[in-house]
Amino acid sequence: MSTLTGRRAGLASGFTLVEVLVALLVMAVLAGLAWRGLDGVVRSRDHSRESVDRTQRLATLLTQWEQDLRSLHDDDSTPALAFDGRTLRLVRRSEDGVRLVAWTLEDTRWQRWSSPVLTRQAELQQAWLRSQQLGEGTPGLLTLLEPVRGWQVYYFRGNAWTNAQSTGDVVAPSAEAVSSAAASKEQLPSGVRLVVDLDGQTLTRDIALGPHGQ
Repeated sequence: MSTLTGRRAGLASGFTLVEVLVALLVMAVLAGLAWRGLDGVVRSRDHSRESVDRTQRLATLLTQWEQDLRSLHDDDSTPALAFDGRTLRLVRRSEDGVRLVAWTLEDTRWQRWSSPVLTRQAELQQAWLRSQQLGEGTPGLLTLLEPVRGWQVYYFRGNAWTNAQSTGDVVAPSAEAVSSAAASKEQLPSGVRLVVDLDGQTLTRDIALGPHGQ
């Protein structure tokens, strides 16, 4: 009888304070490890999502870049393609007219601006001047990708790649061309190379240019 009573007394007494503290410590350690593991999974998921989003934006950007270059409109009124080291301007065909497009790097933001559809030479020349004053809040100016640390454009002319800012072959103006811009107009290259510094990673893309509409 005395032995049974002792066992019941031991069961009724429950856990000691030390045992409870040890159990709480073990649970806290396990909870911390579980939280660190969960936090790592969430961070990895967010990083993967950001990487996928950036890759998709870059693919869309390069598609637009290629479409712009393959739709060049070349005439005697305005240069069809010009790069000044910061901004590349081009005239591209559009429905019912042409558009002036500018690709530019502002700080670390790679941006694209497009004019409305233009149908007159005077409108195109005005748009060309307007593209030299792009800034925050300019209608039609979109930030496509950032951060971009720098970019360069090369032209394929004479079986070699050359800096787009170097002088190319000059085309004699037509009898109808009277503007000074037409008098110094350069022959369009047969290809364009894009080199972009994407925050430490270099992207190179070559585009072959086909016949240019008049």
